[in-house]
Amino acid sequence: MRRALRRSGRVVALAIVVFWSLFPLYWALKTSLSTNSAAERTPVQYVVTHPSFTAYQAVFGYGPESSEAAGGIARSLINVTVEASAATILTLFIAVLAAYAFARMRFRLKTVVFYAVIATLMLPVYATLIPLYRIMSDLGLVNTYVGIVLVYTSGFLPLALWIMYNVFMSLPPSIEEAARIDGATTLQTFRRVVLPMVRPGIAATAIVTFLFGWSQFIFPLVLSSSSSTEPLTVLLAAIDSRDVPYTLLNAAAIVAVGIPAIIVFFLNRWIVTGITAGSVK
Repeated sequence: MRRALRRSGRVVALAIVVFWSLFPLYWALKTSLSTNSAAERTPVQYVVTHPSFTAYQAVFGYGPESSEAAGGIARSLINVTVEASAATILTLFIAVLAAYAFARMRFRLKTVVFYAVIATLMLPVYATLIPLYRIMSDLGLVNTYVGIVLVYTSGFLPLALWIMYNVFMSLPPSIEEAARIDGATTLQTFRRVVLPMVRPGIAATAIVTFLFGWSQFIFPLVLSSSSSTEPLTVLLAAIDSRDVPYTLLNAAAIVAVGIPAIIVFFLNRWIVTGITAGSVK
C-alpha cells in the first residue's frame, strides 16, 4: 500500500511539474493559431477548433496581414538567423584550426596560451560588456552585423576550442603518421584524413554555437539599438502588447522557442557526441 501511494504521489507530482512547465507554451501555441477575434473572445476557449496561420505568415514576412509590427518581427528573425549563422561559421573555422594546432603541434607557450583562452570561460558576461562596447564603438561597429558577429565569436570561441581540442586528442596520432609516411603534407593530412574523421565533433560544435547565438540577449541589447540588426530575442522583450496583436506576439514567441527546440530534438545525438568527445580514448 505504501509503495503504491508513493508511486501515485510521484506520478501526481510529475504531472503537476509537466503541466506547470508546458501549459504556457501550449497557451502561446493556441493563441498563435487563433484569429484576433477568437483570441480576445470571452469566455476563453482552451482548444482551437479552426486554426489560422495568418500570424505565422506575418512573422515570416508574407501573408494578408502586413503591418509595421509584423515587418519588424520578420526583420528581426532574419537578423538573428544571419548573426547566429555567421558567428557559427567564423567560430567553427577558428576553433578547428586552433584546436588542431594545440592538439598536434609544438610551439613555445602552447600550454599557457591554451589555458589562458579556456580561462576566459570563467569571466562573467557583465565584466566584458562595457569594454566590448567601447571597442565596437571606437571601431564604428555598433549596430552592424560585423560588430555583433565579432562579439559573439569572442564569446563562443573558448568553448568551441575546448570541444574540438578534445575531439582531436581522441584521435590516435598513428593515423596521421601513416599519412605522412605515404607522402602527405601536414595540410593534406589535416584536410583529407583528419577532417573527415572529426565531422561529428564539428557538427556538434556548430549546433551548440548556433544555439548560443540564437539565444543571445544581453550583448545584442547593448550593441544593437536599430531594427536593422536587432534580433528576435531583443525585439520580443521590447514589444508593447498594446500595439501588437496577441496572435502575432505569440507566433513570434513560438518561432523563437521552436527553432532551437527542433534543432535539439532532431540533432541531440550530435550534441552529446561533441560534449563527450575525448572523454574515452
